Amino acid sequence: MGPHDAPRAGGTGAVRWGILSTGGMAAAFAEALRLLPDAELVAVGSRSQASARRFAERYGVPRAYGTWAGLAADPDVDVVHVATPHPAHHAAAGLCLEAGKHVLCEKPFTVSAAEAADLVRLARGRGLFLMEAMWTHCLPTVRRIAALVRDGAIGDVRCLQADLGFVAPADPAHRLRDPAAGGGALLDVGVYPVSLAHLLLGPPGHVAAWAALTPEGVDGTTGVVLGHDGGAVSTLTCSIVADTPGTVSITGATGRIDLPDGLFSATGFTLHRRGREPEEFRFPASPGPGYHHEAAEVMRCLRAGETESPLVPLEGTLAVMATLDTIRERIGVRHPGEAVPDGAVPDGV
Repeated sequence: MGPHDAPRAGGTGAVRWGILSTGGMAAAFAEALRLLPDAELVAVGSRSQASARRFAERYGVPRAYGTWAGLAADPDVDVVHVATPHPAHHAAAGLCLEAGKHVLCEKPFTVSAAEAADLVRLARGRGLFLMEAMWTHCLPTVRRIAALVRDGAIGDVRCLQADLGFVAPADPAHRLRDPAAGGGALLDVGVYPVSLAHLLLGPPGHVAAWAALTPEGVDGTTGVVLGHDGGAVSTLTCSIVADTPGTVSITGATGRIDLPDGLFSATGFTLHRRGREPEEFRFPASPGPGYHHEAAEVMRCLRAGETESPLVPLEGTLAVMATLDTIRERIGVRHPGEAVPDGAVPDGV
């Protein structure tokens, strides 16, 4: 079997990837694919032929398309990584699914729960694989933490605390400050702590939030409190105007798990259990951020004939998007043209 003979699912040959977009995330993912000997990057697509050609030359990609449709129609592409800015995720992923391609779509999955549900319906209706690129869920550290929590290593979880923040450029035209580009802290970085809370504690029954809005109308810093079944509380912070510590702590009735280096650390964490010495869990450092873990999971699923990943299930993605919608209602952040919900009172300032 040659490298271009691998079936779309259930095969054993190389999995053939296309990347839609040529920005920073696309470049990072192309680097990650180089770490996987059974991954083959065969095509790249962009709205600009020149940009696609430059990307292809940089990463040794055989084919470069100056349209999204060109990439989606390539018969040698098994799965497409959608790496566009998130306001374009719905259109880009939808185009690829309509063309019969499996899709790994960057986070946040879409800009609204309605868009997310539309993509899930499309993928399920066509029997295609679809997954949000919530790469942290695929890290060995996070998988081990989830297993420890699930197995009761710290007892019933009472509190989860997580933050993620950095200082974005102050330029009002920058994508992170542009409402039309889905700017703001919540969708760009807040999706990580919200997704972690969902992963470990399930969807919340109560959502409270407050944000300090930028002059452009996006959230600069947002604080969120989630109330979960069983009495657990998640307190989450995200920011594009402050370098936060980026730490994570999960506290249960009999112990605590700390990630002092934050959710993005792929090297380890500390387990504290009452009456015992702290236990250090360490993992080999990964080359780069660790995006190859999610790519490997996608390929595992395709070879197994699975249309969604148990690590990042579609129902989980839909639930996270619903929570993000609720938070946006609470803080008064809306996308251009989005209707104000009946009775909604913006909390942000």
